[in-house]
Amino acid sequence: MSKTKWIAIVNKAAGGGKAERDWPEIEQYLHKYEIKFEPYFTSRRLHAAIIARNVIKEGYSRIIVVGGDGTMNEVINGLFSQGHIQTAEVMLGMISVGTGNDWARMFNIPRGYDEAVRTIKEQRTFIQDAGLVQYHKNGKVWNRYFINIAGMGFGARVVERSNRMKDKGKSSSLLYFYNMFASLLGYKAQEADIEIDGKSFNRNIFAVNVGICKYNGGGMIQVPHAVADDGLYSITLIKKIGKLNLLANMKRLYNGKIVNHSRVETYMGQSIQIAGSRKLEIETDGETLGQGPASFKIIPKSVQVISGEMSA
Repeated sequence: MSKTKWIAIVNKAAGGGKAERDWPEIEQYLHKYEIKFEPYFTSRRLHAAIIARNVIKEGYSRIIVVGGDGTMNEVINGLFSQGHIQTAEVMLGMISVGTGNDWARMFNIPRGYDEAVRTIKEQRTFIQDAGLVQYHKNGKVWNRYFINIAGMGFGARVVERSNRMKDKGKSSSLLYFYNMFASLLGYKAQEADIEIDGKSFNRNIFAVNVGICKYNGGGMIQVPHAVADDGLYSITLIKKIGKLNLLANMKRLYNGKIVNHSRVETYMGQSIQIAGSRKLEIETDGETLGQGPASFKIIPKSVQVISGEMSA
């Protein structure tokens, strides 16, 4: 395996084109810290996955992701689609240029480019879990890997609206917040059958978050009990809840106390199945996928990432 050069996968569209505008500056910092690298630029959806898979097959084992959570998700799917080496043997660094940057927040990766590149140079590594979700789209069954959070129900609806706006060139840290309010108007909870590690139950649900890490939606803490390397999913289930009740508790979504609400249940598990009375929408790591029924499997300690300085 190549031990001397990094591959930088740059999503030029990340952050509403911010990655493309800022790449010359990022490149200067990579040179400043004497990081030898070869850049690859994405040109379409899932291109980062193809690049990652191909460069690993060519013998590279160190990848810098320049983009947002969605770009990292694509790279993860490229990582798992190759059979050349064990996934945890590939080292992944991140320079955040997205709108949410929730996965980077979990690992305290600096937002400043100088600090982010220095963090990559220092190479503090962490081996985290990954998830695999099976879902439905256009009458077919699909698989997707993820390393942060998968959402079903209301959260997935908000992500879908936000991504449509991003595709039109709109980008803002308040994008998710705006679409959350807009999506409330016509959204209704629905009945779902849920199974966690063989235990089955039925709930009328508003939203479900299946988490490896803690943050989503641009800083929300909906799965505060998540531990990234414990081999378990952390699940937060919000049952049917009134719109005014949800709005009154908005602060709890950001400080992690939403799990103490009377309409919220939390679980831990390795294997999860969720099937709604109607087709529940689903997203992973901020990427719109399709609909349920969905099944989740955990892949313990399978991804090696570079983290910032973590608090004790």
